[in-house]
Amino acid sequence: MAPRVVGATVQARDLVLCGQGDAVPDEALVSLVLGDVTGNLGKGVLNRHPIPDGLWRLSAEDLICYEGVGPVAAARLLASLELSRRATLRGGGSRPVVARPEDVVRLCAPQFRGLDREHFWALALNTKNQLIRIIEVSVGSLNASIVHPRELFKEAVKVSAASVVVVHNHPSGDPTPSGADVQLTRRLVKAGDVLGIEVLDHVVIGDSGEHSSLRDLGLM
Repeated sequence: MAPRVVGATVQARDLVLCGQGDAVPDEALVSLVLGDVTGNLGKGVLNRHPIPDGLWRLSAEDLICYEGVGPVAAARLLASLELSRRATLRGGGSRPVVARPEDVVRLCAPQFRGLDREHFWALALNTKNQLIRIIEVSVGSLNASIVHPRELFKEAVKVSAASVVVVHNHPSGDPTPSGADVQLTRRLVKAGDVLGIEVLDHVVIGDSGEHSSLRDLGLM
């Protein structure tokens, strides 16, 4: 039986430690991370910032407005969210094949959800188009990516990538490539040609998961 939310912090802790975390309500987990002994704090946070998008958008400023939540507790919850994001991003199992823009969206869109800055990644692939590693290249501004080809290809060379697919998000929700996106893609293609690492595509993902492929659009 799942524990009651109110007064459930100790019960939630015990269930998590016993490997039965799936029996713990979301509110109790948030309260546990924040150190709330009543369980009410987690319910208040999730009412205002519901899972999934609201929770991904949480900031320290959003949290410290709640009574009893200081900078340390806020940092603890934000760290937990970041670990969850990274665990999903780097999940194990068989290597996924990246053959279509939809494969890129499936891998990356959940991690881009709720981000308020442009994040630029490269999917390093082997000769069978299987994912070797997702390279987090840079974090830009609200509407621009700051990308240096040397940083991308330095990491791609380290993992012996045969090719890469680059991807970034548009927090505005509109996945239409900008002029800067097109120019950057062409620079990356030229750099990849020199190094023998083909840039297969550049996929732009909107906040809702809509996407554009520069290769499909004939822009690279």
